[in-house]
Amino acid sequence: MRDEVLKQAKRIVVKIGSSLVSSRETGLQPERIDRLADEIAALRSTGREVLIVSSGAIVSGIKKLALKDYPKSLPVKQAAAAVGQSRLMWAYEKSFERLDVKVAQILLTHQDLADRRRFLNARHTLAALIDFHVIPIINENDTVAVDEIRVGDNDTLAAEVAHLVDADLLVILSDVDGLFTEDPRKNPSAKLIPLITDINEDIERRAGVSKTFEGTGGMATKVRAAKKVAEYGVGTLILNGQKPGLLPSVLSGSAGGSLFLAKERRMTSRKHWIGYTLRPRGTITLDQGAVEALTKRGKSLLASGIVDVTGSFEAGDPVSCLGEDGKEFAKGLVNFSSDTLSNIKGLKTAEIQQRLGPQEYDEVIHRDNLVIL
Repeated sequence: MRDEVLKQAKRIVVKIGSSLVSSRETGLQPERIDRLADEIAALRSTGREVLIVSSGAIVSGIKKLALKDYPKSLPVKQAAAAVGQSRLMWAYEKSFERLDVKVAQILLTHQDLADRRRFLNARHTLAALIDFHVIPIINENDTVAVDEIRVGDNDTLAAEVAHLVDADLLVILSDVDGLFTEDPRKNPSAKLIPLITDINEDIERRAGVSKTFEGTGGMATKVRAAKKVAEYGVGTLILNGQKPGLLPSVLSGSAGGSLFLAKERRMTSRKHWIGYTLRPRGTITLDQGAVEALTKRGKSLLASGIVDVTGSFEAGDPVSCLGEDGKEFAKGLVNFSSDTLSNIKGLKTAEIQQRLGPQEYDEVIHRDNLVIL
């Protein structure tokens, strides 16, 4: 199963962590970028299509600006990103040019992904670059983004890109060998888990939470990214990018890293976008009957099953659906504003018409716009 997934993957998104291309002491490390470029070019020579999501801009900028510590204020982070991003791209440009490989810079924000029109435009642009045999090098547009500079940015972004381009495989290159049974830094006898068939609570617990200076995320963000793309039918390989030659050898069938298998039943692109790209503008709490109608019988959500509404949102906005235990179990695009929902919650359709008159929709969230998480 593992060998089959890795060998057959044609379109691959490779996420490169900050620690692989830069450090606080030296800034960018061109020799490391050269090695990674050699390995990615070797993959392309076998007929694979590769897209890169690269961290390292902020750390590179920190070195160039001679900052002593990682910046705490947003303007300084953005200044470091602005300085570092051009240096990072120039390093990739020079490295791939010696291999006669063309590259292109793509900078994205969450807004580009949350707006369906811009999402599709980004998809078409990336598809065109692939057709021209160009390697897109993608990063967050940290210079203008506010809430994108946070833990796990580029692990999450890599997962979004895998969805954008209908990838076969997401590869996350880091400075660790993969997911272990325990933290190997604390327990030397911890064992690497080579194959994960289901990302359950136990796997998420083993991932824990960790941070390094160079990288803004740890294993937890990588496992969350793997869980996200698994719903879209994409597997994830977490691999130690510091080991020369490991990337092409593992994709050829050698041992190494941790592979997270995709779900057998693939979610549609639009539903994946609703469930895993959009950020809820509010929450709707449902009674147990409504929860069962949605999760077990595939029904649309009606106002009669709503017990509470929080947040401020308009018709068409994404909302989170909670059970009475407070746990999120679904997300969807709502047909009514928060003010209207607060007024009609718990009411049956006939009672809503008596109170507000005829409405355009009977459903609060139609099942076509609802994603069970």
